[in-house]
Amino acid sequence: MKINRQKLITILSQYPLYLCLLLLLLGCQSPQLKQTKQIQVTRVISGQSLEAKLVDNQQISHSNLKIRLIGINSPDLRQNPWGESAKEQLEKLIAQTNGLVSLETEQSATDNFGRILAYVWQNKTLLNESLVKQGYVLADWEFPHRYGERLLAAQRYARIMGYGIWQPQNPLRIEPKQFRRKNSA
Repeated sequence: MKINRQKLITILSQYPLYLCLLLLLLGCQSPQLKQTKQIQVTRVISGQSLEAKLVDNQQISHSNLKIRLIGINSPDLRQNPWGESAKEQLEKLIAQTNGLVSLETEQSATDNFGRILAYVWQNKTLLNESLVKQGYVLADWEFPHRYGERLLAAQRYARIMGYGIWQPQNPLRIEPKQFRRKNSA
């Protein structure tokens, strides 16, 4: 197949123009909405759920918010000893700042139980990631989310190090989602 040399030069000379146009259009897209709010944790329900009150201008709201840490899957509280250990570790992490943490949501997304899906930050530490890295919970990649790769890297680290649910002598044998399906009703 013979290619016309002039045609090839024309296409190649226009390619940078197309590339620049594409980059310009991509740059014009609106970024994903990221909302951050400060909350006062009132109760840790499990290794992946908590209740909190919204802090607005140093005022704490009266209504409780139910929050589900996005991107993680904690062992069920009936999965001894891992479920209770995950809950206790989240309580310890939250207690380091007297329950005052930041909540980051991508949108106003909620789960099937009406809980707000969010990342929980303590200063510059992502608590969702910390729980995964220490081997208390699994990274959940069922749905794509902002910190998915970061959580998977933390899980690989915990697994290699043999932390928590990855301990060779006492590993978590049934994934939390499978356990809940098997033991529901």
